[in-house]
Amino acid sequence: MDISDYTDRFGLLGVGLVAFAAVLLALYGLAELASRRDRSRAVALVFLAPAVLFLVVGLVYPAIRTIAMSFFSGDGSEFVGIDNYTWAVTDPDALKVLINTVLWIVIVPLVSTVVGLVYAVLIDGRKGERAYKALVFLPMGISFVGASIIWKLVYEYDRSGDQIGLLNQILVWFGGDPVNWLNETPWNNFLLMVVLVWIEVGFATVVLSAALKGVPTEIVEAARIDGASPSEIFWNVTVPSIRSAIVVVAVTVFIATLKLFDIVRAMTGGHHGTDVLAHNMWDQAFRLGNDGRGATMAVLLFALVIPVVIYQVRNMRRQELETR
Repeated sequence: MDISDYTDRFGLLGVGLVAFAAVLLALYGLAELASRRDRSRAVALVFLAPAVLFLVVGLVYPAIRTIAMSFFSGDGSEFVGIDNYTWAVTDPDALKVLINTVLWIVIVPLVSTVVGLVYAVLIDGRKGERAYKALVFLPMGISFVGASIIWKLVYEYDRSGDQIGLLNQILVWFGGDPVNWLNETPWNNFLLMVVLVWIEVGFATVVLSAALKGVPTEIVEAARIDGASPSEIFWNVTVPSIRSAIVVVAVTVFIATLKLFDIVRAMTGGHHGTDVLAHNMWDQAFRLGNDGRGATMAVLLFALVIPVVIYQVRNMRRQELETR
């Protein structure tokens, strides 16, 4: 590719940006021509229209097309009905993918939230609290691929030579034999989960620590005067007071877990019984060339998100009603 090709592409990009700006200005001008009574509504419509257009083109249309593709064969030439969904719930390998995904979305949000809450309670009000938060939050600044490489080195296995993997070296120090951790099913799934928990605990700690500082001290002191033990105060006062923050953390980690691709791809490639929906969706569509099954996995992934979204919307509405 020579310099003229780059010039042409940048020229097209510039023309596109200028055209987009011209359309916005034209629409805004039309809104200004509207009557004064309806001007605010027209201006709002003008500025919302591009966002709605991008939403339709980038989200709604692909979602509809993906659902339609899930009812066709791998090359899209033949309508197969629910055959792809039947395969997803009957094929042993596909069932393993679904089971792994369920394990991930149950264990990772639960462990991340619990560990983050415990850590937030332990450092709350302590000397050096900011440093402790910074340390636990550091993994959030690492990409999933970077974190995967770090932990892959921790789990590294050498059949006969010196162990560079920390976990196997510890085993050797205690007289044990090294283990190929990432090939050991089902333990390899839990070892992969450790990576995501390590990343998400920092987020959980920061959010829950901020929520803890919002608990009214008067309620805590009243409970203490009434003779409540620290554990009773924690379960009956603290946890109910920060319930909304706990839900936000759990839901956020849940959604991040459903989208999991990088860790599985970088550490095992989905082999040895570690595949999950997001990775298998890519694997079916791009590596195996079966668009129908890839779309089916995408639809199942979307179906798992819907109940959580509905719950979160209802939870937010309930909180709004309570604050009124």
